[in-house]
Amino acid sequence: MITLASDFGTPYPAAMRGVIFRRTEAQIVDISHDLPAHDPRAAAFWLRFLLPEYPPAVHCAIVDPGVGTDRDAVVFRADGHAIIAPDNGLAYPTARALALGERASASHVADDGRERDTHALDDIGIEVFRLSTLDPASTTFHGRDVFAPLAAQVHETGVGVLETIDRLEPAPDPIRMTLPDAIVSDDTLARGRVITTDDFGNVITNILGKVIPDVDHVTVNSERVPFGDTFAAVQPGDQVVVIGSHGYLECDVREGDGSDAFDLTPTDSVTVRF
Repeated sequence: MITLASDFGTPYPAAMRGVIFRRTEAQIVDISHDLPAHDPRAAAFWLRFLLPEYPPAVHCAIVDPGVGTDRDAVVFRADGHAIIAPDNGLAYPTARALALGERASASHVADDGRERDTHALDDIGIEVFRLSTLDPASTTFHGRDVFAPLAAQVHETGVGVLETIDRLEPAPDPIRMTLPDAIVSDDTLARGRVITTDDFGNVITNILGKVIPDVDHVTVNSERVPFGDTFAAVQPGDQVVVIGSHGYLECDVREGDGSDAFDLTPTDSVTVRF
């Protein structure tokens, strides 16, 4: 299986699928081609949430503002998976989650809400390779010219024997990106940021849900809002804060747009009192 994820929209992914089908009969699964555009960090959040749900596969993930520059193309190997991506930090959170056995709930976040990342790659079972030569036909579409052919080659060769691919060499120091820290103080206050919004307008923060005690309401910035187990805890059109299926705090509106109601967009600061 080869999965594809990008911020390409349409029709560009069709070219990637064509390149892959010329080289392998592998099943292709499109994860999403509507990842937040030009935002590797937000895309990394979604991939860390989604890809651990899949059996071992070759994952080709591209959100690449640096396309055409001298940034590397890398392959992360973890827990039987290969993640092919530009070396901009996009692949690392997923590889780390796979290697540590984390799923979307970010279980390796400490009680104060900070994400710890002190492991050496070898210690947690991550190996990284880089493509030794980049000679694409286009400087603006490495998805077609670099990453899709590499995904097909990795699939046909086998994830367990990446070392046998001549064009790959060890990459001991890839870019390692984690989500920004949310800070919890005095057991009553969390300071974080908006990671992204989804298609429903739900505002997803970097505040881990497990730091919020059993309360009925929280105050988001200056607004007191119900804290519910479900969207149905409030009436349609009302604001509600929930813990999303990914494990992080969401600011939502039942059957409405939380981003508009809370006036929050990606990277905005969020203060939650409870």
